[in-house]
Amino acid sequence: MAIIAFIGTGVMGGPIAGHLAKAGHSLIVYNRTREKAERWAATYGGTVADSPQSAATNADVVISCAGNDDDLASITLGRDGAFRAMKKGALYIDHATVSARIARQLSVEADSLGLLFVDAPVTGGEAGAVNGTLSIMCGGKPKAVEAARPIMEAYSSRITHIGGPGAGQTAKMVNQIAIAGVIQSLAEALRFAQAADLDTDKVFEAISGGAASSWQMTNRWATMARDEFDFGFAVDWMRKDLSLAIDEARANGATLPLAAMVEQYYADVQKMGGSRQDTSALVRRIPK
Repeated sequence: MAIIAFIGTGVMGGPIAGHLAKAGHSLIVYNRTREKAERWAATYGGTVADSPQSAATNADVVISCAGNDDDLASITLGRDGAFRAMKKGALYIDHATVSARIARQLSVEADSLGLLFVDAPVTGGEAGAVNGTLSIMCGGKPKAVEAARPIMEAYSSRITHIGGPGAGQTAKMVNQIAIAGVIQSLAEALRFAQAADLDTDKVFEAISGGAASSWQMTNRWATMARDEFDFGFAVDWMRKDLSLAIDEARANGATLPLAAMVEQYYADVQKMGGSRQDTSALVRRIPK
């Protein structure tokens, strides 16, 4: 069993860390809002640290699940960052969705310090974290990914090594691009059915077993029809993820016209007060 420093015990990180504790690992947790870390420790045991640096001291593995590029840079390289405290040969796994650029940078920094680094964004949402069924996309050197695999198996159903440093983050961008288009088309289809005065439950019954079916249709058609949007992954996060994909496309030469359009549609939803609603709130900007 490993000594694991876990940074970020929020909606996703808290359940993930819980699975590690249940698996028998020894955890030291840190959260920017200390009360969240204390609540986690009261439930699962473990120790609460005052900083990423103090959490990482003597840890075999450090895992982070928090924030954006700036947050990750502070957690790893900042004045109280984890990298300066980690022992040689220790492993760092990052589960946040950030830019491929910072993932590649941190891999280089880790190499220089004798550390292993894996960028490992996840998909599966809060339910996947709670149930331990996340899918994980890994970027990094083979040695690092293989070291991370037995740790990540405690809370995942699928682990895929995509490629070198940054490849995990780039694969997560692919995931978000694909989802964005599906949600927009689902929103348009639902509003079309409503405008035609069709029974949306019967429409779902008719089309959900065929080629039009998707995870989004199965899980969000009915709630979208009822104007319910409190089901996990927030509009703010999706817009951030699409912005990362659009920035990466500028660098690699890809064209993302639909993703760029939907990113702006999510900006409309934010202006409507939907920042913390789930991604299916995209339908709100289409009049009934």
